[in-house]
Amino acid sequence: MISAFQSALSGLQAFGTKLHSNANNVANSSTEQFKRTRVLLGTDTSHRVATQVEKVLTPGTEMYAQTSKGEELVELSNVDLADELTEMNLNKTLYKANLKTIQVTDDMLGSLLKLKA
Repeated sequence: MISAFQSALSGLQAFGTKLHSNANNVANSSTEQFKRTRVLLGTDTSHRVATQVEKVLTPGTEMYAQTSKGEELVELSNVDLADELTEMNLNKTLYKANLKTIQVTDDMLGSLLKLKA
């Protein structure tokens, strides 16, 4: 049961990181030249969920805007809000699933300890 707890805890931390990345991308979606981040999941040497955060360097949409130097071509952020909100909803669900696994593991361990006592 401890391995289930550790596995769910590493998943919980990973999806927490993904949610943080989604929130940062949404918050900066209207910032000029902002580059979105994405979180890649993998496993580390101890078979836990590992995260790697990287910037997506694709250019954002360009449009003309009035600046202090006159009208200039300005690059907007490369964040697609529809993708971010969809991914955020999925990450929230997966976060809850890992949290539920921790709760069930804790309940099972509590029941086992009551039987032993």
